[in-house]
Amino acid sequence: MRIVSLLPASTEILYAIGAGDSVVGVTHECDFPADAARKPKLIRPRVDPAAAPAELDRQVRELVERGESIYAVDAELLERLAPDLIVTQDLCHVCAASPEDLAAALSRLAREHAPHVLMFTPHNLADVWNGIREIGEAVRCAPAAHALAAVLEQNVAAIERSLAGVGQRPRVLCLEWFDPPYCGGHWVPEMVRLAGGTDPFGREGEPSFPITWEQILAAQPEVIVLMSCGYDIARNLEVWKSTPLPAGWNDLPAVQAGRVYATDSNAHFSRSGPRLAEGVAVLANLLHPERAVGARNSPAQWAVAIGLDTPASRK
Repeated sequence: MRIVSLLPASTEILYAIGAGDSVVGVTHECDFPADAARKPKLIRPRVDPAAAPAELDRQVRELVERGESIYAVDAELLERLAPDLIVTQDLCHVCAASPEDLAAALSRLAREHAPHVLMFTPHNLADVWNGIREIGEAVRCAPAAHALAAVLEQNVAAIERSLAGVGQRPRVLCLEWFDPPYCGGHWVPEMVRLAGGTDPFGREGEPSFPITWEQILAAQPEVIVLMSCGYDIARNLEVWKSTPLPAGWNDLPAVQAGRVYATDSNAHFSRSGPRLAEGVAVLANLLHPERAVGARNSPAQWAVAIGLDTPASRK
């Protein structure tokens, strides 16, 4: 079977269930595991991923307002790769190519050579685990997929049980974008709850949405997690240092307590793949370090703490 994956999460899933060798094409963002980055790239962005958050937000809004796609699909390469199966999504058109983008590329293929298209569009963790099973069934790796999903479910359930009696559940602000600020969406608020926190903004199973700095200050978060979509720890830190912060930021409980953390959002929060289970463990250890919940590594390997906003901290 020849498989094209148009979503980093589905690429990771395919490798995790033993179908990596069958993957013949991916997106420009498919970088895990390392072998995936060496596959032919079918998708390229029409915005500059390296731009500052405010500029990137402007570019995206401009394309959307003109009714244009954010991504371009290489139709000629797709035709040459001749896949039997394409795994894509219809969840976030800012994060991945839309079905319309794919449909335009598929229109070039002869009807008798049209591949099967599988939509992977999770809104919560249960959807992710079930999606792993569905992908496994589609690529004839059902036993491995079902086993993986079961392990992930069990790991998250164990974390939830271990924190069931925790007394204080801190208010957790998950920033999915910095400029303008967006709260975390879809599975992120659920992850916060399972990890023993409360999310004052996010709505479980629903998309992220913009919030204001005034709302953030009013919420008085006790923990702040920087998980800007598409960024690893280094990029989160780099961009955060250039983000203008409002007066009163340093007075927030999270900042005063040194509980502002930059994370690898690609690995643990943004992508709807197997490592979301590890992301729950990351949050649990940041929120309740005394419990050392589900920890196989030091939290320092998962997140970097950021102190008060000062000129020195921005260097």
